[in-house]
Amino acid sequence: MRVGIGIDVHPFQNIPGEIRLAGVPVPYEKTLVGHSDADVVLHAVMDALLGAIGAGDIGRHFPDGDPAFRDADSAELCRQVWGLVRAAGYRLGNLDVSLLAERPRIAPHVPAMTARLAELLEAPASAVNVKATTTEKLGFIGREEGIAAQAVVLLLPG
Repeated sequence: MRVGIGIDVHPFQNIPGEIRLAGVPVPYEKTLVGHSDADVVLHAVMDALLGAIGAGDIGRHFPDGDPAFRDADSAELCRQVWGLVRAAGYRLGNLDVSLLAERPRIAPHVPAMTARLAELLEAPASAVNVKATTTEKLGFIGREEGIAAQAVVLLLPG
């Protein structure tokens, strides 16, 4: 078995719209800044997957200086990363994701995020856990300047 961890952070900008978390659109009064779609969940998950198979990080595979990845759909990038995992001979054992945000409220979107991650990683929803916490108003997350995600993945042969 192989274990990987991934962390991602993106700042907010004061432009109303929606943010994408685990490939799920979440309406919000701000949007996230990033080279691609700034999906912190999928970025953390991809880094965890790549780390577990010893294949570097998403910056190595999808450099932010490459215009080809400007505004890219992170779900599509995740499919490519998952292809690397499958080619290396692994399947998902389980995935645990923690979102750190004061706002927006994450709980109403957790079932959709769980289902989307399970779909992208060809796994049952029972192998995916998504949860959220605040930072009790501390730091950049507490000041609602950004959002962060952490992912831990267990890969099994097969």
